[in-house]
Amino acid sequence: MEVGNGFAYLMLVIWPVVAWQFYRHMPPAQALLWTILGGYMALPPVVAINFPMVPDFDKFSVANLSALLAVLFLLKERFNFWPKNSLFQILMVLYVAGPFVTVLTNSEALYFQAKSVPGLRFYDSFAAVTTQLIFLLPYFMARKYLSSPEGMEKILYVLVTAGFIYSLPMLFEVRFSPQLNVMIYGFFQHDFSQAIRFGGFRPFVFMPHGLWVAFFAFMCLMAATWRLRSSAFNQRTVRLITFAAMAGILFICKSAGSMIYGILLVPVVLILPLRAQMMVATAAVCIVVTYPMLRGLDLVPVDAIVKQAYAFDAERGASLEFRVMNETLLLERAQEKSLFGWGGYGRNFLHDLQTGEISLIADGGWILTLGVYGWVGYVSEFGLLAIPVLLFWRETRKLDPKKISGAAVTVALILAANMVDLLPNDTLIPFTWLLSGALWGHAEALARQRKHALESDFQDRFRQGRTIL
Repeated sequence: MEVGNGFAYLMLVIWPVVAWQFYRHMPPAQALLWTILGGYMALPPVVAINFPMVPDFDKFSVANLSALLAVLFLLKERFNFWPKNSLFQILMVLYVAGPFVTVLTNSEALYFQAKSVPGLRFYDSFAAVTTQLIFLLPYFMARKYLSSPEGMEKILYVLVTAGFIYSLPMLFEVRFSPQLNVMIYGFFQHDFSQAIRFGGFRPFVFMPHGLWVAFFAFMCLMAATWRLRSSAFNQRTVRLITFAAMAGILFICKSAGSMIYGILLVPVVLILPLRAQMMVATAAVCIVVTYPMLRGLDLVPVDAIVKQAYAFDAERGASLEFRVMNETLLLERAQEKSLFGWGGYGRNFLHDLQTGEISLIADGGWILTLGVYGWVGYVSEFGLLAIPVLLFWRETRKLDPKKISGAAVTVALILAANMVDLLPNDTLIPFTWLLSGALWGHAEALARQRKHALESDFQDRFRQGRTIL
């Protein structure tokens, strides 16, 4: 695969300048959204600027660091990296420090007849730990700037706006095939056969794969769905058109998975009460977090799921069956170093004994995390993503239904769907962390309000008692 032209690297270099302009001319919440989401939409995939002993600077890390630099040096604001909640503290220590132990426990090389896979070296630990910290930046910044009900509304508004912006290049690629990354950045980011679906093309634009574009379209549709449900009478026509447009954009992506998410969750947002929607999000998150354990115990009905996929489409069924077979072998491989994993350089895969080439394909984010960083990495990563949903669900159970933010509930459903999508695909992106961080901050704010209300009520009762005496 080609590494891209000079413009691809130039875009990575100038994105901090673009982010700086966002923060100069927009409120911090909006600037954060466009820095993270805009980088995901516009920057080149695959391409990275490599320096020794530090993480690669790719579209994800550049967007995260650009937002951080603007907050620290333009806004001159600080935010707390260290939470008060002890469970978050434990998970963050494991998430950041776990890769250091992974490196220490994988110093041995893997030898094959034609080649060898190197062991991990001490300086690899510095890059791994730094990478984990960079991944978490949107998590903390969203907690600070997007935790209010207005911040949740802003997330959905920006998603709909981004959907309209991206619809033009998506429509172009559906008609003429995925060519924009080749035309602008000088290379195609994947196997072109993956772009052909159902007798036509599906768009890739500047994302790693068409599946990523399809899930982005699903997020935009979910945002449009809540905005339609919450619209005033005089807004309904415009928002209905917006909803139809986002549904059409998702349809042209030709991705069965994202379309299924839309078919299942759009009615949930349109019809169900907010508390029932949160139960759906919470159930989905719990299933994802426990999935590896259930999979290892053979409690997931994979054969029935594959059979249903074949009934839907033979090609999709064969693809799912291939993934399941690979997952089974990779899960066995991960169990050999179950606690801290195998680390990088493809050590978590099975290799051909003669050539040393990787003989399996891993698609799901869960099995990649489990193989590379073990159970410590899996529990910390998926725990940090999931707990904000659980905390928000707890608060909605104690809150007056009229005071629940419907936008926040929709954000929780989008995040839950993204976590479900990490089972078949590796679609964990900075925007995923941003959604989770926003929910974390929102749940914390609700908990503080509830505590303050209880304290005020206690003080009022105490004063009344003293007055009577």
